[in-house]
Amino acid sequence: MTDNAVLERMLIEADPAPTPRDAPPDARALATRDRILRSDVAPKRRRAQTLGWAGGLTAVAASAALVIGVLSPQGAAVAGTPAPLEFTGSSTVAQLVDDAETALAETPGPAAPMRTVRTASWGFQVDVDTKTTTVVPQLSTLVWEPDGSGRMTIIAGVPYDPSDAVASNAAEVSSSGEVVTDLVMGPGDFDTPWTTVPGETRDDMVAMLEAFGMPADPTAYDVGLALTSVLDQWTLTDAQHQELLLLLEEAGGGEALGNTIDRLGRAVTGVRVQSPDGAVSDLVLVSRDTGRIVGVERTVLKADDVFPVGAIISYQMWDLDEETVR
Repeated sequence: MTDNAVLERMLIEADPAPTPRDAPPDARALATRDRILRSDVAPKRRRAQTLGWAGGLTAVAASAALVIGVLSPQGAAVAGTPAPLEFTGSSTVAQLVDDAETALAETPGPAAPMRTVRTASWGFQVDVDTKTTTVVPQLSTLVWEPDGSGRMTIIAGVPYDPSDAVASNAAEVSSSGEVVTDLVMGPGDFDTPWTTVPGETRDDMVAMLEAFGMPADPTAYDVGLALTSVLDQWTLTDAQHQELLLLLEEAGGGEALGNTIDRLGRAVTGVRVQSPDGAVSDLVLVSRDTGRIVGVERTVLKADDVFPVGAIISYQMWDLDEETVR
């Protein structure tokens, strides 16, 4: 099955509403296309705009993790994105990595890398008539095999109004129990640059990140971008998470932000890394309890036709327990 065929199937599975086959691509299709092309940041578009990212799942799987966002005909900016996380205290990246190493040593993680990932992400649902925006979380479970077969199940989260201060500052992702996608993939349907079980050394992690697009002399943003793609496909061991954090520190340029609570109510600390063109920054979240990398959020630093400066345009979180995604 070709990538285009899988993509079409995913879009139909994600939203079976009747749409003419010759209709122009909507925001979800445009966002998926951009993920397939692996753009570092959201490109400028003349008309339809993406209201939210897929959450970093692989090119084939990502399409189902999106909620349709629609702009008004005038292309007016849509306000009301999730509230940013609030950090307290201060730290350095080196201290964060040291603390994570201690937590990783004290809390046992997966015994071996797994081709199973549970992810919480979100998209926008926009009512053009009322000009209101709703954040719609999604909870996905991806299981895949070396031959490219697998299964993805997506459960809709409980929507909330991003202008609601209580909702925006509480744990923001909870399951509605509604299955919106249950896609079984045959051999070859799931495309990935890394199929074999990765080793746990620094060289092993470098090789894997480079397979996912990290350049030979990476910035901290490059490391963050690649590890996001990796963690969307693999649940790694604690030793591998430690190497990823060391690579993030080694790249330099990251800013440690202190402590906060993530959108699943977990105690985390964060490192912010900025894209080379200054358009966006990514916030890498590390669990204070386990030392593992458990999430990434993206913030707009340069306003465009859709998002103002400071808008949170995506988040994705990993290491979810099975109860969370039901």
